[in-house]
Amino acid sequence: MWRMIWGDSRWQMFVIALVTAAAGELKVTPFHEESFRIALGSITFLFLLLFSRSLSHVRIGLLTGIVVLLFRMLQDLLFGTGIALDVSLLNHLPASFFYILYGAGMSLIRRRLDDFNPLRVGALVAAIDFVSNSTELLIRKLPAYPIAFWTSEWLYLLVIAVVRSYFVIGLYSTLSLRQLQLVHAEQNKRMEQMLSIGAGLYGEVFYLKKSIEATEGIMAKSYKLYQQLKGSDLKEQSNQALRIAQEIHEVKKDSQRILAGLIKLFDKEIAVDLRLSELMDHAVRANEKYSEMLGKEVVFRRDSDVDFPVMHEIPLLTMLNNLLANAVEAIDGNGVVMIRVYQTSGDDTVFQITDSGHGIPEEERPLIFKPGFTTKFDKLGSASTGIGLSHVRDIVDYFGGIIHVDTGLGGKGSAFEIRLPTRSIRLEE
Repeated sequence: MWRMIWGDSRWQMFVIALVTAAAGELKVTPFHEESFRIALGSITFLFLLLFSRSLSHVRIGLLTGIVVLLFRMLQDLLFGTGIALDVSLLNHLPASFFYILYGAGMSLIRRRLDDFNPLRVGALVAAIDFVSNSTELLIRKLPAYPIAFWTSEWLYLLVIAVVRSYFVIGLYSTLSLRQLQLVHAEQNKRMEQMLSIGAGLYGEVFYLKKSIEATEGIMAKSYKLYQQLKGSDLKEQSNQALRIAQEIHEVKKDSQRILAGLIKLFDKEIAVDLRLSELMDHAVRANEKYSEMLGKEVVFRRDSDVDFPVMHEIPLLTMLNNLLANAVEAIDGNGVVMIRVYQTSGDDTVFQITDSGHGIPEEERPLIFKPGFTTKFDKLGSASTGIGLSHVRDIVDYFGGIIHVDTGLGGKGSAFEIRLPTRSIRLEE
């Protein structure tokens, strides 16, 4: 209910006018008469206008002028010492012109505020403030004082206009910058989630494609067996082999439908332009959180002298995530993971990921890239799937690269080195 009411622009303008009128009672009176004041109302009015650019500033100025006039006349009626209604009207009517002119002036520049830098906006707003205040003072003083005595008053108004305009613009710019930072942080968070989901889907798609290829091979062998049995006059066995081939064919078609759906979900690549350094940032942040989840204190160090926009960011992220996650899991308690990226003279991009964990025995190194091989077991003694490093090897093969494993930091731990042709991962700008 409240959201519906507040969503009405008329209510928003009325609230702005009412808050401005109330803030206007926090004031100083720089000149002889009490009715002309330098108050918090003008600062509040400008601040609210800057955050209400979708509303009509002319209407806000007109409504605020009326509300301020009625608010001050009501104060005179309730708390004044016998002030006549017509006198109260004449005393406070000039203040209405200030807000009306101020709103009209802001309406001239509100659509171009983002095109100007803060210094220029401050100067324009100060000019609007000065003209509006000078008009109010002219209306109040014209019958009473000659022009010769106004010079100091105008100078005072100019200084006040400049100071409070730049104060409000500075505060508004600070809040806007903070808002942009929060939006950027949220966008980064969403991008990391998308990349994480995309990397997971890529792994599923990769292995589903391999399963489909294997299924096609089995189907072909089953059909070949059917033909051989048929030629050997083994009718029952040949019919059974044919039914197996048909059932495998149905399984393959179902798998292809699932594959098409998965590909459509992440559309092969996430539609963002990422640089290699940004991809590394995402991988490191994800595994920092993973190490915290495991209750480990792992320091990630980076050394990179190369950066360029990448294509195929999902398989690259999958590759890096697998290697970094393995490094985190290999560390007991606390340790270090070092990531180095550089380019060779032969136009290869080299990724070196080294950890200070328990390492991989030399006799097991030829086996670690085989599907199903694992040295990791949970608390119940159940083995992990053993497909992480085989998946990494498959991705490296896909890019036409090579992968090598050696001893890690200080003669312990593991060091994985991947060499990929730069042309296979670099997006031409």
